[in-house]
Amino acid sequence: MPDRPRQPLEVRRHASELGSWEMATRRPHPALAGQVLRIAGYVERTRVPLSRLEAPFSGIVVILSFDEQLRLVDAVGRDQVHTSFTAGLSDGPTFTEHAGSQHGMQVDLSPPAARALLGVPLRELTNSVVALEDVIGSAVPVLLERLYEQPSWDRRFDLVERELARRLAEAPPVPSPIAGAWRRLCDTCGRAEIGELARELGYSRRRLSGRFNEELGLSPKAFARVLRFERATERLTRDDGSRFAEIAQDCGYYDQAHMNRDFRQFAGVSPSQYVGRLLPDGGGVAGSDDVPFIQDEAAAAA
Repeated sequence: MPDRPRQPLEVRRHASELGSWEMATRRPHPALAGQVLRIAGYVERTRVPLSRLEAPFSGIVVILSFDEQLRLVDAVGRDQVHTSFTAGLSDGPTFTEHAGSQHGMQVDLSPPAARALLGVPLRELTNSVVALEDVIGSAVPVLLERLYEQPSWDRRFDLVERELARRLAEAPPVPSPIAGAWRRLCDTCGRAEIGELARELGYSRRRLSGRFNEELGLSPKAFARVLRFERATERLTRDDGSRFAEIAQDCGYYDQAHMNRDFRQFAGVSPSQYVGRLLPDGGGVAGSDDVPFIQDEAAAAA
C-alpha cells in the first residue's frame, strides 16, 4: 500500500449523566476504496450497562476489542458473549450490551471485501455473529496486542490499514458478475431492477439471486431493501422526525406506511421510535426507550 499524507483524524466526544465516550474516525486509504467502508476507534465508560440497537446495514462489521466482552443477541435471537467478532449481513435487528466499559476498533467492510478477507461464503454468516478467531485464526490475538500498544489512534489506523491491504491483496476476489451486481445496487441505492441487472451480467434472475445470496449473504432483492433502509436511517439521524413522508419518498418507498413496515422488520421499532432512541454525539441507537441521559446537558457536561 503506497504511503500518503494521513487524512485528518476526526474525534467526537460525549459526556453526560450516562457516562462518556470518544469516537475517532479517519477516511480509509484510497488503495482500500470500495473495500473498506469505515474504520473507527472508540473508548466508552458508562455508569450502568448500556444496550444498543444495531440495525441491518450494507457492510460487514468486524470488531477488534481491546478489553471487555460484549453480549450480543443476533437477528434470530441467539444470545452470546464475544470479545472480538464479525457479523454477516442481516434482515433483522441485533442488540449489543456492555457492562459499562468498552475499548477497541470497528472496521466496516464491503461484502465482496469481507468475502475475500474472511475466506468463507457470507451465507454462512447471515444473521449471525461469530468470534473473529473462528474465521481468521490465531493471528487475531497478536494483532489486538499490537493495536493496543500503539501510542495514538493515527498509529492504530495505520496498522489496521496495512494489515487489511496485505490480506486483501493475497485473497482471491469475488467473481466479477457478483461484485458487479453489488456495485450496481449500491450505486443506485438499491433501485436497480434485478431482472434487468441479471440480463446485463449474463445470468438468469434465479441464478444471480442464488450466487449473490451464497457469496454475499442476502439475495439481491433483500440487499436492495437493506440499502434503502440504510439511506432512510441516515436521513433520520439528520432530521427532527417532522418529514417522515418526504424521507420515505426520497428513499424509494411507496409511502410512509411502506417505510414503517421495513423499520418494524429491520429495527423492531417505528421510525419515530428509532429517532427517539438516538444517542447524542454519534453514540448510536439505544437498545430500549429508558436510557438515562439528557441530551440538552451533554454540551455543558463535556
